[in-house]
Amino acid sequence: TLELRPGCNLLQSLEEILNGILGKLRESAGQEAMRTLPWSNTPRIMAECGSKGSPLNVSQMMACVGQQAVGGLRIQDGFVNRTLPHFQYHSLIPPAKGFVANSFYTGLAPTEFFFHTMGGREGLVDTAVKTAETGYMARRLMKALEDLSLRYDSTVRNSENMVVQFIYGDDYLNPSMMENNDRPVDFDRLYLNVTQTLPCKEEPPILGENLVSFIEESLEEERFQRLLPTGILFHKDL
Repeated sequence: TLELRPGCNLLQSLEEILNGILGKLRESAGQEAMRTLPWSNTPRIMAECGSKGSPLNVSQMMACVGQQAVGGLRIQDGFVNRTLPHFQYHSLIPPAKGFVANSFYTGLAPTEFFFHTMGGREGLVDTAVKTAETGYMARRLMKALEDLSLRYDSTVRNSENMVVQFIYGDDYLNPSMMENNDRPVDFDRLYLNVTQTLPCKEEPPILGENLVSFIEESLEEERFQRLLPTGILFHKDL
């Protein structure tokens, strides 16, 4: 019996399993195709050096185009209980749900070509819509932040010299310098930044259990008590 996936019924669980198997099939076919190509093959050179294309494009050209998806799912029924009239009713076999076994070199069957155009059309629409959305979002961000600048006293101020942040990003870390080649965050650089910018290098850090008592003792000092009328303790109002 088929094991149910979390939050899925029997049919949804089957679809998830088939999607995983068919995805691995195209991946393994592409790896085998790349392995058999000579080092002088120009599509392989372009894919491996990153100038244009990818191993997926090479595998689709010479091995297998693979599973076509619309909305993250296999091709759904467009006719009554089937995707196309060329297949039997209630058929769940890979060719009936958008799997293209041929490559671009061997040529696609009519049904495979139809399914391939469905996935390609979704990609074109997504590209057009997302380009407009991300472009408008970037424009709004630039217009909102265009007058902010980082000053030599580590503050962020606007064009009227009003303070927006006392320390850039609250930690004074440059995001463009935080990433490393082999990992998303360069911890060595962050540690050096903290050790160099820490104002009290010789003092031990304040632990969580001592923080409340430290705040109360600080608020009892004269400089804070002068802010309130006589006879009222500042920390009592917290």
